[in-house]
Amino acid sequence: MAQRTTPRNSSPQRGSEFVGTLCELDITNVAHGGVCVARHEGRVIFVADTIPGERVLARITDASQKSFWRADTVEVLEASEHRQEHIWSAASVQRDPAQRAGGAEFGHMNLAFQRELKAFVLKDSLSRMAKIDRDVEVESLPGDNESRGTQWRTRVRLHVDAEGKVGPYSARSHNVIEVEDLPLAAPRIAELAPFGQRVQGIDFIDLVGPTGDSARAIAGNVDTAKNKKRPAAEPITEIVGTRSFQVDVRGFWQVHRHAASTLSDAVSSMVDEALFDPRAANLDLYGGVGLFAAAVGDRFGSTTRIISVESDEMATEYALENLVDWVGARAVTARVDRYLQSVLRDLNAIEKARFEAATIILDPPRAGAGKDVVNSLAELSPAQLVYVACDPVALARDVSLLAERGYQLKELRAFDLFPNTHHVEAIAHFIKG
Repeated sequence: MAQRTTPRNSSPQRGSEFVGTLCELDITNVAHGGVCVARHEGRVIFVADTIPGERVLARITDASQKSFWRADTVEVLEASEHRQEHIWSAASVQRDPAQRAGGAEFGHMNLAFQRELKAFVLKDSLSRMAKIDRDVEVESLPGDNESRGTQWRTRVRLHVDAEGKVGPYSARSHNVIEVEDLPLAAPRIAELAPFGQRVQGIDFIDLVGPTGDSARAIAGNVDTAKNKKRPAAEPITEIVGTRSFQVDVRGFWQVHRHAASTLSDAVSSMVDEALFDPRAANLDLYGGVGLFAAAVGDRFGSTTRIISVESDEMATEYALENLVDWVGARAVTARVDRYLQSVLRDLNAIEKARFEAATIILDPPRAGAGKDVVNSLAELSPAQLVYVACDPVALARDVSLLAERGYQLKELRAFDLFPNTHHVEAIAHFIKG
């Protein structure tokens, strides 16, 4: 092992002397983020690749924080009844932690128990952050139980390192792991992966398998991806029910093969018909290419008034095309927080009444809507909100903010859109209390 050195005129990182230490740990609980919880000499340790109830031998990987450390499981000493052989050998606990492929951090547990843990994290987040006790069941998507939660991904990014190796990153690192298979990926894109090859001149390869179009592999560079220059449009087709949606091959779309249809149905059905006014100032915030606006339009008719608000200009252009069947639908390019501020700034009495009668759908990024957006929504005072969330902690924080501003959580559903990972999707319905 190479000797670790400390740069001149600097101090060693806090806790660095403990990194690499092996310790036996009893795992007591699960934490948000795909890791479990243990305590060692009074200190909380977040441990990867284990299950509550297990006893493991773990190696400390990060001791820089006062309140907690991080560790990787090296050996399972007492296994849980819920442990199974990992669905992806490249991520198995049998491999050195530095050589375990990331992206399937729950693959060593059976699916039913994965969903129990996801439900616990969601329930616990709401209890701790929003003071709401609400039971929730994490619902499976079609075919996942039969496939053991594999073959669902329609989009996968593989990274390329300086030596030209291609593969996923290992967990919590930028170390590229060469693999021989991609069990979570749909077979039609997995077969495009350049397993074992060396590739030069690119930083990543995106494998994309749209439901209504041919699968393809797209090479890219990080610098180009960060460049603000708009790339040329390359539309692909996604099928949801009986409808076709155009989306750019580089644009956002739900990853699970059944996610778009599942969420569309759930969002549409969660809207309370008694509170819905098709003439109101209905909004689809963070609207992407118009998926949820279309779902609302399909349920309530072609004259339904709804505006999709999305910061990505190309996505907005696709939304305009996708929403053409609804005469009352529009799509605008704007950051959601700025759009709401502009609406409030120019609000007149007529529009104020339309917003008070409105249904607003929001599907914010992982960080959630946040205080500024919640404050603006509360000031507009819509009749109901339908909130699509991909992070339970961010959702719980926004639930608390909405409760402080008079909005009651009426209904909550959760879906296992990401089997064999820790991620869970939730949909929450709020009405004015």
